Amino acid sequence: MCGRFALSAKTSQIEKLLPGLKIDGEIKPRYNIAPTQKVKVILNTIPDKIVEAQWGLLPSWAKDKTLSSKMINARVETLLEKPSFKNAFKKKRCLIIADAFYEWKEDKQSKTKTPYLIKLKSGEPFTFAGLWDIWVDKESSDKEEILSTTIITTEPNELMATIHNRMPVIIPENLREIWLDSNSDPLELQKLISVPYKSEEMIAYEISKIVNNPANDDISCQLTRETIIGSNKQC
Repeated sequence: MCGRFALSAKTSQIEKLLPGLKIDGEIKPRYNIAPTQKVKVILNTIPDKIVEAQWGLLPSWAKDKTLSSKMINARVETLLEKPSFKNAFKKKRCLIIADAFYEWKEDKQSKTKTPYLIKLKSGEPFTFAGLWDIWVDKESSDKEEILSTTIITTEPNELMATIHNRMPVIIPENLREIWLDSNSDPLELQKLISVPYKSEEMIAYEISKIVNNPANDDISCQLTRETIIGSNKQC
């Protein structure tokens, strides 16, 4: 699964992700984005604009908000089977912007989990494959609308397989517009995104357990344990 990620890239870098993408103002750096928080997305219906969505899909048919926290990820293998994702996969696809994500490697003997940071060797921002929907709170006086999203996951590449048995689907540059194109065939898209991102273009390293607490949201979340110890911070 993918349960935590980051976005601290410069606005000028993010604007290069898609032709015609323009951003008003600067995007605030985030180093520890957690489920139910706001994330930056590009919807297939507005491909030249970045909007904010709640992380955790809340389908339009959901009875209440509680379902959102259980739907932060969607498995690529079952996108066309599960009612929760089927319609969104066909009509409501998006790109979720990031420049790093976190995963925890479990030691089965000691039952401990060690956090790792994973990013592109280039250091550039990238895009997760995502789905979105809008839920209307019919019980509220103002009929509040919530835009929400989920990150699609797939089998791990060689690098990620040493850490975890799943990884987020990273949409490469040449497929971003195809992913957002409403005319793209869902079956073909499913085949394309089932192939994990190239491991040779990625890097992963062990980091401090500071990242375990979502309240910690600064550059220390991406530093190695040795670096944190040297700075006299608790890790």
